[in-house]
Amino acid sequence: MSQVVLPGGAIGILGSGQLGRMMAMAAKHMGYRVVVVGAASDDPAAQVADGWIEGDLMDPGSPARLAQAVHAITVETENVSAEGLEAISAERAVRPSARIVAVAQDRLKEKQALSAMGVPVAPFRPVTSAETLRQALEAVGCPAILKTARGGYDGKGQCRINDPNEAEAAFDALDRGSVGLVVEAAVPFEKEVSVIIARDRAGQTAVYPVVENEHRRGILHRSIAPARVTETVAERAHALARRIAQALDLVGVLAVEMFVMPNGEVLVNELAPRPHNSGHYTLDACATSQFEQAVRAVAGVGLGSTRQHTPAVMLNILGEHVQSVLAAYPELMRDPWVKVHLYGKKEARPGRKMGHLLVMDSDPGRCIEKAEALWKRLTG
Repeated sequence: MSQVVLPGGAIGILGSGQLGRMMAMAAKHMGYRVVVVGAASDDPAAQVADGWIEGDLMDPGSPARLAQAVHAITVETENVSAEGLEAISAERAVRPSARIVAVAQDRLKEKQALSAMGVPVAPFRPVTSAETLRQALEAVGCPAILKTARGGYDGKGQCRINDPNEAEAAFDALDRGSVGLVVEAAVPFEKEVSVIIARDRAGQTAVYPVVENEHRRGILHRSIAPARVTETVAERAHALARRIAQALDLVGVLAVEMFVMPNGEVLVNELAPRPHNSGHYTLDACATSQFEQAVRAVAGVGLGSTRQHTPAVMLNILGEHVQSVLAAYPELMRDPWVKVHLYGKKEARPGRKMGHLLVMDSDPGRCIEKAEALWKRLTG
């Protein structure tokens, strides 16, 4: 099995959504062929790839079918068959590894792995029944967040419990633990931040600036890069990202979501072993985008610079925003410091990520003000 894939070779991506689309576009720019696995031939990544294989990402056979068409494989989501990835890892480079995918796709395994590394996390407990939920709440306290161990995203698969009397209803709302549950203390954080880190097969790392994130209804609304945090907090966040990447023996790109506490302590919330929504700013504001970095890592050709050359604010375009963005498109395109990225999705459902805006400016404060004013004009 070759450890390096040169341009002209084929990169396989499990997943055909917008993250796969942007990875595929980066790979094509670098001279690679791209094959993706997904549900439909008009999915965002399938539109731009050289090949598309219809498949269920959780089917262990999907990685095997992809392996027949490519030289190395990566993922755009952790919700893929880790078993299938492990089965092909002897014949194809799989980056990130099946072990990392297995950890990241299960919130309980993820919390346990982080704790074993000595990484600070919010208090948590596994939940297997209504009774163990009540016992867990006594341990972690209220308010708390009950989450499905698998499959949740963008605020789905979780319930907030403000009082122990709400435990039974929350347990019922999450299908009584059919896919496993974990309860976590709802910590009184000051900011949500994230760090994107890349690591190559030689163990070299490249870390992007800390990003400040704001969620609305459980969905990322905006990311401010760089984050408005102290140098000490930024150093702590970067140190944690490096520790996790090394402990996991990561080869690829990893997003580490974190909470900044009022005392400056940093707690790790979740991991995503692939490009991340909060790293979209890197497409236009950094020397190397997170998507190119992911391709570099899977191809084994070395990492690029993570230097951010311009302050930026990323704003997610959801289904309910599409018409306003399209109506303002000519105006937006006339501004040299605004970038519009649309993902090619046909159905604009409320809450569905359809694209993103990037607002840049040489002055960080002015950049945030400009982004706020633009969003207000678009959404009223």
